[in-house]
Parts: sequence; structure tokens; C-alpha cells
Amino acid sequence: MGLRWYHFALWGGLIAGMFLLPQVVSNGTLRTMIFANYLAIFAISWDVLSGRTGYVSFGHPFLIGIGAYTTAILTKRFDVAVEVSIPIAVVVTMIAGLLVLLPALRIRGSYFALVTLAFMELLYQLVQVIRPDLTGGTRGMSGIQTLTRGAANGYYLSTTLMLAIAVSMWLLMKTRLGTALSAIGMNEESVRGSGLSTTRLKAFAFLTSAMIAGLGGAFYVHYLGSLAPRALFDINFLFTIIVAALLGGTSTIIGPMIGAFFMTFLLEYLRPVLPGAERYFVYGAIALLLYMYQPKGIVELVRRGFKGLGKGRTT
Repeated sequence: MGLRWYHFALWGGLIAGMFLLPQVVSNGTLRTMIFANYLAIFAISWDVLSGRTGYVSFGHPFLIGIGAYTTAILTKRFDVAVEVSIPIAVVVTMIAGLLVLLPALRIRGSYFALVTLAFMELLYQLVQVIRPDLTGGTRGMSGIQTLTRGAANGYYLSTTLMLAIAVSMWLLMKTRLGTALSAIGMNEESVRGSGLSTTRLKAFAFLTSAMIAGLGGAFYVHYLGSLAPRALFDINFLFTIIVAALLGGTSTIIGPMIGAFFMTFLLEYLRPVLPGAERYFVYGAIALLLYMYQPKGIVELVRRGFKGLGKGRTT
């Protein structure tokens, strides 16, 4: 697996640092970091499928939405306990995603991206017109049960969830299975020629991605306490997820996490200066410039910085 002691030391330092943050930052900063944690979960989920296998999905809010709507409807309309509704939401997300999107894995490139985008738009339209008494129609749902109260509790919950997913995915990608998924993105024909079933590998990547998206979507809606289809299926939400993964560094776990925090705090700091949608244009321009300068993302810049420091000490 190529694991070294310093890998665990770095993860341990990161985990300890994140859990100590509430002692030194304000509640306002913690609330911003909660959104960064959930964006990191969604970006990791997108990267497991698109960053590893090269199948770029434009329909990720479709998976997040299924998880969010399932647990919201179960708890709000049918009084199902949240401890039960969240696992059900994850399973429903995986099943629905598999049934609808797995056939799309037979195509790739721009066609795959367009098909996934179409499914996201289809779900957006359906939740508004089919059984609005359950989904809330165009207004969405409010008064959904929340899991925590207060910024610190919300931060600890979202951080625990995000770190658990990140470490689990990191360990998974260190196995031969993770290596095979990354190899699909580099040369799918070679993987098929080596005797491995690329269809099974892609199905596994998709199911894992759907599981994370469903889990993140379910916890996210129980943090917000409300659900609005226009915000959940907004194109800006989709691009924020993708840009976070690309900007941080795809085919890594720490990359989407860094990208999510960078994007969230960038948007938050731009809010007082540019309160409208124009701040998305500014963050898009910054993201584009960074991506053009280093296509492998911020994680590659950090890696080169450490290498430069190492060389400086040896000379």
C-alpha cells in the first residue's frame, strides 16, 4: 500500500489541528468552515468518480439531492428517526444512481457529461411537480430536524464526518483497487487489456461516489434544517464542487479538501465587496488563473514548495 509512518503523522496532525480550532477561532469562522467541510465531502465524492476514472460528471447534485430529499421526506413527512432515515437515504442514493447513471458509463467524454447534466436537470424539474405535498414543490422544505445546535457542535459533527470519509478514501486509494481506478483515467484500454473488468471498476467507483454524495447530502440537509431545489440544483453549486476538486488537485484526497476550503473562504471574503452573483465571476477568474498556472492544483504547489525547502537545506 506504500504507507509510511509520516503519512499517519500528517493525518494525525491535521485531525488534532482541526479539532483544536474551535478554541482559537470565532463562531463566524466555524460556520464558514462547516460549509467548507460539506463542500470537501462533495468534492471528494466527485473526485472518486471523475478525478480517478476520467468520467467527468456534471450531475453530482443529482446524487446529493436524492440523499437530501430522501432523509428530509422520511423525517419530516413520516416521522422516521433520523438515525434510520440517513442510512436509508444513502442506500436509496446508491440504488437510484446505479439504476439511472450506470448505463451512462458506457459512453464517455462530453456525452457522459451531458447525460449526467440532463439527469440533474430532470430531477430538478421532477421534485417541483411530482407530489409537491411530499417534496415541498418549488418552495422546498423547512423545519427539517437538525442534528446539532450551535456553531461548535455543527463544526465537530461536519469535521468528524469529513475526516472519516477522507481517511477512508485515502486508505482505499492506497490499495490495488484504488490504483486500478486511477489507471482507468490514464488508459482504460490498457486496464481492459490486463484482464481487469473496467465495467466493474467503474461501477465500484460510481457506487462509492454515490454513497459519499448521499451521506453528505443527508447530513447537509439536517444541518441546514431546510431544503430548496433552486439552491441544491443550482449550476453555481455544481461548478463550485468541480472547481474545488480541480483547483485543489484531482486524483488526491487532500486536494479536494484544500480546494473546498480555499473556495469557501474566497467566496466568503468576497461577499462584503461583491454581495451579488458577480463574485462568482471573480472567483472563477482566480480559479482559472491558478488552474492555468498549475493544472495539478494547489496540492502540487505545496508539494513543490516542500521539495524546494528540502533541496535548500541540503545545499
